[in-house]
Amino acid sequence: MRMKYTLAAAALAILTLTGAMPLQAQDDPLTATAIVVATTESVAVAVPVVAAAPDEDYLAMAEKYGATFDFFTISNLWVLLAAALVFMMHLGFATLEAGLTQAKNTTNILFKNVFIICMGILAYLVYGFNAMYPGDFGGFFAWGSPVTMGAYGDTDFSYGGTGLCMTGWTDFIFQAMFAATAATIVSGAVAERIKLGSFMLGATLLVGFVYPITGSWKWGGGWLDQMGFYDFAGSSLVHGFGGFAALAAVLVLGPRAGKYVNGKIRPILGHSMPLATVGVFLLFFGWFGFNGGSVLSAAPEAVSFVFVTTAVAAAAGGLAAIFTSWIFLKKPDLSMSLNGILAGLVGITAGADSVTLYASLAIGAIAGALVVFSVLFFDKIKIDDPVGAISVHGVCGIWGTLAVGLSIFNGGNEDLSFTTQLIGTLSICAFAFITSLIIFGVIKLVFGIRVSAEEEEEGLDIGEHGQEAYPGFVANK
Repeated sequence: MRMKYTLAAAALAILTLTGAMPLQAQDDPLTATAIVVATTESVAVAVPVVAAAPDEDYLAMAEKYGATFDFFTISNLWVLLAAALVFMMHLGFATLEAGLTQAKNTTNILFKNVFIICMGILAYLVYGFNAMYPGDFGGFFAWGSPVTMGAYGDTDFSYGGTGLCMTGWTDFIFQAMFAATAATIVSGAVAERIKLGSFMLGATLLVGFVYPITGSWKWGGGWLDQMGFYDFAGSSLVHGFGGFAALAAVLVLGPRAGKYVNGKIRPILGHSMPLATVGVFLLFFGWFGFNGGSVLSAAPEAVSFVFVTTAVAAAAGGLAAIFTSWIFLKKPDLSMSLNGILAGLVGITAGADSVTLYASLAIGAIAGALVVFSVLFFDKIKIDDPVGAISVHGVCGIWGTLAVGLSIFNGGNEDLSFTTQLIGTLSICAFAFITSLIIFGVIKLVFGIRVSAEEEEEGLDIGEHGQEAYPGFVANK
């Protein structure tokens, strides 16, 4: 009977994704009843009920599709799967960063990414989650506290304001994956010259204490939420935050040795474009969870629409970067095209559920062209970012957030204001920049932030870890 129950539930989850439900956002999960009768060829299975009064949207959908179903179970499962997809993005960041940097620093890059995901989950558990979602808030700052939830089997699914769409545990693990992403963005920008311990300390402070503050401003019901600021899945709240925190860290750290010589830019090539390409495709794949999971339910129309706008923007960003780099650099540049895909993804993240379909194409294309010029600009003013993180996440994060407020993109939605979007994105990015500048500035004064010239020349794999990623490999070392 248990096997039949499981198979029926799985079949039901697949069938449900072909339906239609209203659009939702990260901080406004869909509330619906949880009543189901699943039918297969051989057995009808009644799934246990979580008591709730059916709302009009749910009943309308049930009437349209001729059946009711266990919306809670399917939504909870989908958000858990989305969390797993966002977790996969951390592998994408690791391989992308490793591929775009020198072989002698590969172990160091991978180690930092291993640390970030482990630290991010625990820091968010003991402080960040409850600081970011303090309940009835409306302000600027809320103290965090360790997450406390009922034991396994607890039937109270209202923890964290998630209603009947997911358990509190699901909400926590999904949001924890987001928190760790902010530090990963910084990791790539400061690669190849930062002390490991100094990075670990700075990343912990950013993820554990700083990121939850700006996150609470919108997703926790803070002052930006009260203003009407909109950021569906984090163009500013995650990517803009990470990008401008990275900018501050890079300014404190300085460029890599030999990058800028006698007023000229000397390219320092990454050691593996195949590895970088794999990383971008992993990130593209994971972004379906990043944006699709931010619906915070399995509302079929919302999830499927977000999947399409996400894919369209990424494709448009990739093509725009390809042709922009081809025109201005005289050759089609693979690294620029990869960053173009990511730029399109970052750009659409703020409005994946609220802009029109062809607006997502335009937003992605503009982001893809913008990232090329941004990377060249930062190089020209001698800000050394080995992977283009500041441009991809910071600059394109601002662009995507502002695009939501443009009536040409949002279908004339009067609830979305360009002025409010501008205030919101500038506030988040400025706060991230200033706090990161303070954090890494103090770390520099107290502990030092940069490895020695000899260690930088030899490679951080040996100097920081005593362990090479490619023993015996000498080319481009």
